[in-house]
Amino acid sequence: MSNAPRLTDTPYPHERVLVIYTGGTIGMQPTSEGLVPAGNFAERLQNALQQLPIARQQTLPAYDIISHDRLIDSSAATPMTWQTLAADIAERFATYRGFVILHGTDTLSWSASSLAYQLQGLDKAVVLTGAMQPLEAANSDALDNVCGALQFAAMSALQEVAIYFAGRLMRGVRTVKQHCEAMTAFASPNYPLLGERVDDDCVLYPSRGLAMHQRGAPRFELPDYRCLAQGQVVRIALWPGMAAWQLSSWLAHDSVKGALLQLWGAGNLPDDPDLLAVLARASGEGKLIAAVSQCPQGTLHLGAYSAGHGLTDAGVLSGGSMTPEAAYTKLVHLLAQPLAHEDRATRFVTPLVGER
Repeated sequence: MSNAPRLTDTPYPHERVLVIYTGGTIGMQPTSEGLVPAGNFAERLQNALQQLPIARQQTLPAYDIISHDRLIDSSAATPMTWQTLAADIAERFATYRGFVILHGTDTLSWSASSLAYQLQGLDKAVVLTGAMQPLEAANSDALDNVCGALQFAAMSALQEVAIYFAGRLMRGVRTVKQHCEAMTAFASPNYPLLGERVDDDCVLYPSRGLAMHQRGAPRFELPDYRCLAQGQVVRIALWPGMAAWQLSSWLAHDSVKGALLQLWGAGNLPDDPDLLAVLARASGEGKLIAAVSQCPQGTLHLGAYSAGHGLTDAGVLSGGSMTPEAAYTKLVHLLAQPLAHEDRATRFVTPLVGER
């Protein structure tokens, strides 16, 4: 571990924030084959922070940094990555006042969503962030994102998994990456901001947070995701002309345990009874089938149109206003646990961490 800069140091371990560095653009450096995750991040970050004005440095909490042994581009993340991150936090939960995870942007919202389910009942802040440009790049957004994440992670009133990016704090399980180049790459399409940066201050909106809705000690659920680490949950977006045999080629496979469908509009399916038959057969086999809309905003209403009639009877669960990331990681989380099919279905349609 590396210590915080002297200006933000404290002799009390429980007052410190733990920073977990996993790789991603924020810590990458150029090579002949393009940008790759690079190590020695603790020293690099400390050097960058020391270039800030003293007044800005003094707004930051003391922190420690740990780095994963295998640094990755987040496109390489898997359910095992989510499991490792949850274990990192659970093992050190009593020692730190909050946590910051530095992560690649491509699957940032996926990891945040999974962590929200694994760390249910959280009474501290876990803030994920990354950057669109590496720390040492000219005009990089990395340092501003790290500073904001540290400030929010130290707030006792924030008690959930969140993403901080480009001056905005968003509920992790409500967040999507909407742009592959812009600094404002992330959005929360169906839920308001949890907080935002105003000048050098980070302002939290407590009434929007989970702290007012959760009671009691953390009730972490840390299931073993190894049984779902080889693609046993599939994600299928509808396209015009989709045939029943194509859907069946996914769902009928013996390895598939669950599926997320991305339907049109408020929950529409092509007018083909064979498609419904495929879904009913898969659901009858005990596979957990859920659906969200392909539209980034709004809520799914199965059966509102005749084109979606029959989906509920076929055993398809409505994801409501959940993001694809939130719905998919919830399926993985529920399927990893020793629950009856009915219990999994009930939990899927029940709000657990403000995801719907």
